[in-house]
Amino acid sequence: MRPRDILDLVLLAALWGGSFLFTRMAVHGFGPVALIELRTGIAALFLLPLLWWRDGLRDYIANAGAITLVGVTNSALPFALFAYAMLSMTAGFASILNAASPLFGALIGFLWLRQRLTPGQIIGLVTGFLGVALLTWHNAGLQGSGAALALSAALIGTISYGFAANYTTRRLAGVNTLAVATGSQAGAALAMLPLSLWWWPSQPPSATAWLAVSTLGVACSGLAYILYFRLIANVGPTRAIAVTFLIPVFGMLFGVSILGETVTAGMLAGAVVILVGTALATGLLIVAPMRLKSHDSV
Repeated sequence: MRPRDILDLVLLAALWGGSFLFTRMAVHGFGPVALIELRTGIAALFLLPLLWWRDGLRDYIANAGAITLVGVTNSALPFALFAYAMLSMTAGFASILNAASPLFGALIGFLWLRQRLTPGQIIGLVTGFLGVALLTWHNAGLQGSGAALALSAALIGTISYGFAANYTTRRLAGVNTLAVATGSQAGAALAMLPLSLWWWPSQPPSATAWLAVSTLGVACSGLAYILYFRLIANVGPTRAIAVTFLIPVFGMLFGVSILGETVTAGMLAGAVVILVGTALATGLLIVAPMRLKSHDSV
C-alpha cells in the first residue's frame, strides 16, 4: 500500500470506530429509530451532490430497487439494531461484535451462493464464532437488564450485514459504487421515515446529541463511504476489508478515553479470537496445508 492508502485505511477505521461512540452519545436522546433516520438522511444529502457531479444518477435509477434493498439490509436495519443494543451496550463492546460481520458474510455466501470454503476458511468460521461465544460469555460491556435483547439485536445486525454483502455481490456487481452508497442511504432513510415519525422523541434532544448525529451522517457515513470505495479502487476489496481489524481498536479507544468505559480481559480475548477467525474466513490469513514427506522404499 502507498502511504496515502494507509492513511485512508486508518482514517476510515477511526470514522467507523467513532460511529459507535457517536451512536452511544446520541441514542438516549433520539432513540434508535429517529437516530438512524437522521444518520442515513444526512448521509444521503451529503453524497447526492457528489453523485450528480459524477453523473451516477442513471446507475442509481436503473438499479433503484436492488439498491434500496441494500440500504435496508446494510444500513437501516443493522444501524437501528446496533443503536438499540447500545442503549445497554458500551461502544467498545459493540465495535467488537460488529467485527463478526464478515463471518456471517462468509457463511451466508456458502449457504446461499454456494461459494466454496477452503479448510482454512472453515477453521476461521469456527474460530470466529467461538470468539463471539467467548465475548458474550464475558459480557462486561453490557449494562442494565436488557443484556439478552441487546446481544440478540447486535447479532441480528451482523447477520444483516452479511446478507447485504452477498446480495450486493450477486445483484450489483459492476454498478457505480457511489450510486450504491448514495442510493442505499437514501433508501434506508425512506424506509425508516414512517417509523421515525411514530417514534420521534417527545423531548428535544440535547445539542450534544444533535452534534453526534450530524457527525454520524456526514463523517461516519458520507465521508467514510467515499474513503471505503476509494480504497477498494486503489488496493482491492481484500485489502480494503482489513479496516475490519482496526475498527474495534478505535471503538474501544474512544469508549475508554471519552466515555470512561472499561475494557476487560474477556473483551480483549474475544476480540482477538473473532479477528483471527475473520482473517481466516475472509482469506486474509491463509493456513497452508500440511504435506507429508515421502520416503523412498528400501
